[in-house]
Amino acid sequence: MRLDSCLATAKAGWRASERKNNMDEMNLIKIPKRVLNALLSSMAAGVVPRAGAKYIAIGRTAEITAICKDLENVSEGGSATRFLIGKYGSGKSFLIQLMRGYAVERGFVCADADLSPERRLSSSGGGGLATYRELVKNLSTKSSPDGGALSQMISKWLSDIQYAVTQDGIYPESPVFEKEVSARIYAVLREIETGVGAFDFARVIDSYYRAWKEGDERRQSDCLRWLRGEFTTKTEARAALSVSGIINDDNWYDYIKLLAAFSRKIGYGGLVIFIDECVNLYKIPNRVSRENNYEKILSIFNDTLQGKAEGLEIIFAGTPQFLEDTRRGLFSYEALRSRLVDNMFGREAAAVSASGQMFGPIMRLARLSDDELLALLARVTVLFKRGYGNVDVKPEEMRDFLYYMLDRAGADTMITPREIIRAYLTALGMVLQSGGKMRLLDIYRKESAFAEEPKEKSKPTDFDPEDIEF
Repeated sequence: MRLDSCLATAKAGWRASERKNNMDEMNLIKIPKRVLNALLSSMAAGVVPRAGAKYIAIGRTAEITAICKDLENVSEGGSATRFLIGKYGSGKSFLIQLMRGYAVERGFVCADADLSPERRLSSSGGGGLATYRELVKNLSTKSSPDGGALSQMISKWLSDIQYAVTQDGIYPESPVFEKEVSARIYAVLREIETGVGAFDFARVIDSYYRAWKEGDERRQSDCLRWLRGEFTTKTEARAALSVSGIINDDNWYDYIKLLAAFSRKIGYGGLVIFIDECVNLYKIPNRVSRENNYEKILSIFNDTLQGKAEGLEIIFAGTPQFLEDTRRGLFSYEALRSRLVDNMFGREAAAVSASGQMFGPIMRLARLSDDELLALLARVTVLFKRGYGNVDVKPEEMRDFLYYMLDRAGADTMITPREIIRAYLTALGMVLQSGGKMRLLDIYRKESAFAEEPKEKSKPTDFDPEDIEF
């Protein structure tokens, strides 16, 4: 995978001098109606769109470059861990969906999950297993970009092996055809039988192949249930598949590593895991439970940076409190704090570049520049016109709207793209509904005047204690 091709889409629209050309290009790009409607609805609600993120991708040059370099390393058998840190609405989830789309298009297997009170990294009540199940459910490939790609991955691999055997001159009617196919399958499985749980994993894949060959759909279903972590007891798994272990809270991460190694062996670039809403770990009230989750992050961090997780990258996304709080955040766990805290040169890098230092595991998302925000409004305008109808908005009005949003107290550091886009889409909707009677300028000036209108205050002399009834 070439880094230049990975950045090609994201570079469109980054310079203000190219804004008009980018709007013309956006008008020529064909966007499926389903994706366009989902994109507009998600942006209006302040939710990150799962599909179509590339159509509104603006900025984040340093972050995208760093992650694309990680993908190159993963495709060669390396591994990596990243932490995306930013405030609510700063673009963490958007960047995750954008990079998920890039990785899937370039031959990687991707999976994403949002942590919650029910989904954690370590838990005695099934929280870790719930996270694993969510990740497997959301497994995506180029041919299955919306998730549920596990069975498709295995079936495609088996079909590819049969095709390769045929290309070598051994045809299905030959008596050695099945023997050659089996030999190639077992050669792959033997290569991954070195990790924890690898024997059971390989045995389940072998059982799936036998059931696939014989047309036994029930056994195929049992194999997929085991791989998805849906067997609750070892007795049940032994009766169905003759394996001695199951995926549970204690070992789910080991099977993620096996999935990463397996995906590389069957022709994919590797496995990229995105774990969002990590602030839910910060919110765990019990200190022991919270530290167990941080211990799992430490294990993942050590494995990926020491080369013990072939073909795997895991990206965590959370708020500054999740990282830096010394009482409940990652920095409260000394082993992680000593690995992740900025050194004096890291602080110098942050002072030199708004994006900070991208060579370490921490990626702090800075506010988009004014030019990038203006280019974003231009793209949103084009999408709005396509989805809801023509609305007359001049470039000068977009600029003035952005200046109005940025001119409020504290906006330089506190405002986020989510807040700007939601307000802008609401204003565009009002302009459209007015039938041309209102301009964008009229809407935010009216809102500003309403906000500044002084309210009449009651005077102390207007109050009479005798008016009180008991």
